[in-house]
Amino acid sequence: FFWQTDVEISLVGGSCKNPVEKFWNGSSAMYILQRATHNEESDSMEESRTDDAVYASEVLPKETPVALALSVGRAKQLISLYTMVQNPNVSSLGVSELPVLPPLWARCDGSDPQHTCWIGAEPLKAGNKVTGLNIYTVSCDGPTADKTRFPNLEELKMEHKIRHHSSVVTTKGFARYELIAAAAIEDTIAESGSNIYVDITWNGVEKILETPPVISAATLNIALESGDPRSPVFQLYRELQLLLALAEGLKSGVTEWPEPSESESAPKLVQEFLTDLKKKLDGDYIYEDKNETEVCAISYQLLCHFAFILTARGDLDFTEQLWCKMKSKCVSSYQELIDCFTLVIKSLERGEIQPWIHQGSSSFLSQLIQQSYHGKMEDVSLSDITPIQMLLEVGLEKMKKDYVSFFIGEPDTGSLLLQDYFISTSVELQEQVHRVQKLHHMLEIMVSCTGLLQFRHENLFPLTQICMKYYKENPLDEKHVFQLPIRPALVKKFYQNDNPEVWRVEISSGHGQKEVKTTWQVSTTAPVEHGTSNSSGFLSDSTVNGSSEERLYFITMTQCSQVQFT
Repeated sequence: FFWQTDVEISLVGGSCKNPVEKFWNGSSAMYILQRATHNEESDSMEESRTDDAVYASEVLPKETPVALALSVGRAKQLISLYTMVQNPNVSSLGVSELPVLPPLWARCDGSDPQHTCWIGAEPLKAGNKVTGLNIYTVSCDGPTADKTRFPNLEELKMEHKIRHHSSVVTTKGFARYELIAAAAIEDTIAESGSNIYVDITWNGVEKILETPPVISAATLNIALESGDPRSPVFQLYRELQLLLALAEGLKSGVTEWPEPSESESAPKLVQEFLTDLKKKLDGDYIYEDKNETEVCAISYQLLCHFAFILTARGDLDFTEQLWCKMKSKCVSSYQELIDCFTLVIKSLERGEIQPWIHQGSSSFLSQLIQQSYHGKMEDVSLSDITPIQMLLEVGLEKMKKDYVSFFIGEPDTGSLLLQDYFISTSVELQEQVHRVQKLHHMLEIMVSCTGLLQFRHENLFPLTQICMKYYKENPLDEKHVFQLPIRPALVKKFYQNDNPEVWRVEISSGHGQKEVKTTWQVSTTAPVEHGTSNSSGFLSDSTVNGSSEERLYFITMTQCSQVQFT
């Protein structure tokens, strides 16, 4: 809502993004104050728009509005009003019982000498009564590569002692190192949200920008998007995309088929496959096509190169081999799909083949094969969605077994996977496909951690548990950050000679509600979103000392002071 026309106030909480999470570790709802973008002139313009303009505004994507900051003086005025309202000693308000308001934070434009970007106020409570306030000021400078502008740790500690009249202070460090970032592909930056980074915390900081000691607490953060062409499981990803296209076609009634291949058509390849089977008719024989095996071996050799435990399955049954034939040549039309299944069904009806299938296979094609063993098959109408569903079922069964074969390769992990959820056939087909997507995302995570970080089983096992637990309770989310507590020594070789993305020291004194903190931080990204579009104030200095190789850092200082009402 708006206040005095120039201030916009939002109540932020729940699942909303916390704009001050980098400076404040509170978890409650809060008020966010910023300069209002609303005015009466824009309202009158809205009313005078033509119908065409109205239509265009509804169908075209709207840009996310940039947050506008208040002047530092205006923000301080609002904080003062908030402080007065919360003070039980102010009787002129005419309120017998004052409600405890949520914390309040105001965006600032950095126009003062300290380059203040946020001012906040947080009530201190004793039961249901407010006893005082914590007042926070956040200032930001940079970016700069000039480390002579970084203060000495002893100077920061002394400043804190003088400010808060304390004789004893404690220090706590935090550092974030990016281990695996999205790299350039063919001189372009891959548009990917994938990243693996480690957060490290420790007590007893000795100097600014020190490397974390071995005795620290570390958390590995993994956010991984599937489909990177550099991934050793990219071919599995492409196979999954065909599965998803079939599932979407089944749901929408419209299937997008790939362009016809100039090489052999899918029906011709299936016919050759059936002809070979007729020549080698044996009820217990597992047919293995040399070329298909080589294709699998190439993919899995890459995995072995990354020290990853995944071997080519040598037990592909008839339906799985059929899927491989049809997906390798990419069936290019609905008619080709019908032609392929017509060839298979006629061969089964005439008894020309008696293919082997896995025990427990539940696809419609597997049921027809089982019926053919007894010389009697039900009539099949290859019309409407039936052919698409048949191919989807076959591919789904095959890919489930592919993923299971990996997780069983990891001791203790297979039993987790086989707990009905990820390979269950009791849910509808679309949900089964969704769960296979989750399996693939977990596989991509395991591949990255094994191949790039050289993780062993003792680290993979708890990570797999974390991923499975999350995906049993949540939908697919490739932007989700999976967190794994680790020993810093496990990844130290990846960051010990690198510069951190974020480094900060927290200086504190006092206990309980009397505790106050001073935080000094450097980061490679701007710590405030409203500063990046503001040409005046704290982002104006970008001196790099003539060196393009030095890492540029933003410097942020958060200071706390207390106002006691009792």
